[in-house]
Amino acid sequence: MHAKDILIDGYDRIREEVHAALDGLGPDELHARPAPDANSVAWLVWHLSRVQDDHVADAFDLDQVWLAQGWEKRFGLDLPRHDTGYGHSAAKAGKVRVASADLLTGYYDAVHEQTLGALRALAAKDLERVVDVRWDPPVTLGVRLVSVLSDDLQHVGQAAYLRGLVQSAAS
Repeated sequence: MHAKDILIDGYDRIREEVHAALDGLGPDELHARPAPDANSVAWLVWHLSRVQDDHVADAFDLDQVWLAQGWEKRFGLDLPRHDTGYGHSAAKAGKVRVASADLLTGYYDAVHEQTLGALRALAAKDLERVVDVRWDPPVTLGVRLVSVLSDDLQHVGQAAYLRGLVQSAAS
């Protein structure tokens, strides 16, 4: 198995878990917050999608799906165009409200497709390419892809856990 195949498998797992975390949730469940400063399922999935979109697009010199495919307009959030949710206060996180889980899965799936296209074209040597010199040591493409994979899996795990909390409180 090649490194790109391992990465593709990892990113496919994020997609599976995003769909599982959102399946059947209505607006009340999507936006429920177990505490005033806690994130909602909607925010967690929107954020992990935005981070993947932003970081993969930057690393591969692609346009962000959020802007290029009109997802920013479809969501209609009261946030800056390039906002990914990084560093959001509780008030800003509360601005991420969506009409349905389908909007979130639609956006994530579009990001996932762009990610897969980039990953399928990878050669092993590409993973050594430096994509961010602001760090010491500089960040390579391989490190960036694993970082996004790790971050997204953590956030989708949080969304799944929160889904369970919300559903158990309702029953």
